[in-house]
Amino acid sequence: MPIKYDRENKVFTLTTKRTKYVFGILGDRYLLHCYYGKKSGDVVPYNPYMVSFAPYPPSLGNGWSPDVFPEEISFFGSGDFRASTLKIRDGFGCCVTDLKYKSFKRLKNKPAPGGMPFAGDDGAETLAVTLADDVTGCEATLYYTVYYDTDVITRFMTVKNNGRRSVKIERAMSMTLDLPSCDYDMATLYGSHYDECHLQRVPLHHGIQSVYSRRGFSSPQYNPFFYICESGATEERGDVYGFNLIWSGSYLDEVEVDQTNKTRISVGLGEENFGYVLETGEEFTTPEAVMTFSSAGTGRMTRNLHDFTRRNILPASSTDVPHPVVLNTWEGSLFDINEDKLIAFAKEAKRLGFDMLVMDDGWFGERKDDWAALGDWWVNPVKFKNGLAHLSDEIHKAGVKFGIWIEPEMVNPNSDLYRAHPEWALSVPGREPMQSRQQLVLDMSNPDVIEYLKESFRRTFDGVKIDYFKWDANRHMSDVYSHALPPHRQDEVPYRCMLGVYSLLEWFREEYPGAPIETCSGGGGRYDLGMMRYGFQIWTSDNTDPYSRTRIQSAALTAYPAATMSCHVSNPWGNMKSLDFRYKVACGGMLGYEMDILKVSEEERLEMARRTAEYKTFEHVVRLGDYFPLVSPVTNDYEAHYYASKDGREFVFSLAEKKDTKARTTKPLKIKSANAEKRYRDRLSGKVYEGRELKDGLRLELTGEPDSAVLMYLVEE
Repeated sequence: MPIKYDRENKVFTLTTKRTKYVFGILGDRYLLHCYYGKKSGDVVPYNPYMVSFAPYPPSLGNGWSPDVFPEEISFFGSGDFRASTLKIRDGFGCCVTDLKYKSFKRLKNKPAPGGMPFAGDDGAETLAVTLADDVTGCEATLYYTVYYDTDVITRFMTVKNNGRRSVKIERAMSMTLDLPSCDYDMATLYGSHYDECHLQRVPLHHGIQSVYSRRGFSSPQYNPFFYICESGATEERGDVYGFNLIWSGSYLDEVEVDQTNKTRISVGLGEENFGYVLETGEEFTTPEAVMTFSSAGTGRMTRNLHDFTRRNILPASSTDVPHPVVLNTWEGSLFDINEDKLIAFAKEAKRLGFDMLVMDDGWFGERKDDWAALGDWWVNPVKFKNGLAHLSDEIHKAGVKFGIWIEPEMVNPNSDLYRAHPEWALSVPGREPMQSRQQLVLDMSNPDVIEYLKESFRRTFDGVKIDYFKWDANRHMSDVYSHALPPHRQDEVPYRCMLGVYSLLEWFREEYPGAPIETCSGGGGRYDLGMMRYGFQIWTSDNTDPYSRTRIQSAALTAYPAATMSCHVSNPWGNMKSLDFRYKVACGGMLGYEMDILKVSEEERLEMARRTAEYKTFEHVVRLGDYFPLVSPVTNDYEAHYYASKDGREFVFSLAEKKDTKARTTKPLKIKSANAEKRYRDRLSGKVYEGRELKDGLRLELTGEPDSAVLMYLVEE
């Protein structure tokens, strides 16, 4: 059993294939964290000790202070001065929060966190531990779901008000974990629009280190994923703890080193951009947090998270079938699209072996540029004189599928929608709202907005065969105020807006069940597990430069599998070597193209057709295989990695030089997953390699020349 309870010692033990998580009940009141690590590790009993001025409950005695012992959940104002899990302001204005252990249950089916994405339980067992407060009448239930095969445990919390007065939740974290040391590094993904996913690893220090978003979106500035590792941990050695959050809005990841040289990790909504009023009988749910442990370095942590994401987060359409190779119109045409051009694109796309034509921005309302028509979801009759259904039919007749770009969450002030309903945009009464990209954010917490969008898309897409949606969101939240909510609920707006977005995404999945969704937010502005639950892949960055993409993709793969990552070949501008290089870099994820294919040469078209057919022979290994980084582009002048099929018989190996690469022989690039007794043929070149040669390491020649890369598809003979 993955979940056990020792009644004599009042201890819970959660086990996965390689890990163990232990906590107990202290004094019939507190949840005392005991251990998280490898399955064979010893659980050392906690010994209370004196710390000056540390508050303690007289029933337990001096030394048992909430301020020093490791906890599963910590409360604001009740003796623990470290970062708290939960802070509730009661009906009298007091913020002291103190809930005591009440009961537990083992559940065969995890309850779904209301209105938000969550990991599929896949037969996993769940532990529910309930705590209660007799003073306020509030009850908190902590949920732990154990994903045995992937060494993942997820956690979330519900808070219910059973009291007579309303209360306000002012801080809510999905999980707290206390570790017994502070000799760790913290690794995060930071960046900005067009420059996402820089991997940063720094030592912990006393005090708090955090990554966060106050933007209403998970953001490209700081991704919600991070890991904590032993200071000497490598790809293959050392203890590593990985964390993430199944959420797409504002969040807080916090790591605190305290006065006793121990580390507290908190993941959740935080408090700056959050507050929630609970009336009597109401319940609130935090997003679901994800944690995994590896005693074998960062590589195993990465593969744990990849397997978990593929099995329990992504829709089946993302893993069960090959992803389509798409031609997206944006970089090739921008807003200059029309019926004749797209039909011509479709015919040529079919000849090149592409599967899908995606019509990007510019098809609706009076949309000629960024300044107008967002919110007016009716087809432009000048650009598409015969209507959307006719266009779709003609594209299908050409032999490819039809996808379409939408940006439901945004509105231009210059639009029919805004002129009719300015109160539907987030804006503060009496203040001029800030614009970004000439647009405002719709109040997705308002049910009327959601219903308008459903009706608009239902009417516009009626009778139109749509095979694919690209869902964009090109600015962050400012001037956060909902005209549909009363003053005392304004702190709830970012949270409620995110639930509104999720409800609309769910509606699209139900209304158009055969059409997968690719999500985007100016590129990687919502590259997170919440969006991945609805979208089968994500536009990782607006930056399609292959040199930048080498770094972006390498860092993103630390947390997220290649099946989530859209990677497009953009305009090579007549350079065949550049076209080859861009293709080989894009093969690190799910391949697509982003150019005006009517303007490229016949030689380039034939090359794209050949490469697309080639990619389809090994796409399954990239989509479903285990990822092994060999050389990081962050600290080296080239990048190398490989994907291994689950049966160990196929490998996709890639090496890409950077702009500053020096000509030389590489270090041994070891494909350790190879079988030393077998032979492997590179299906792309025909060359045969001995398994022992691959295990010992390939030594390749770096050219030091622009646009140089190596790609191999090695198959066991």
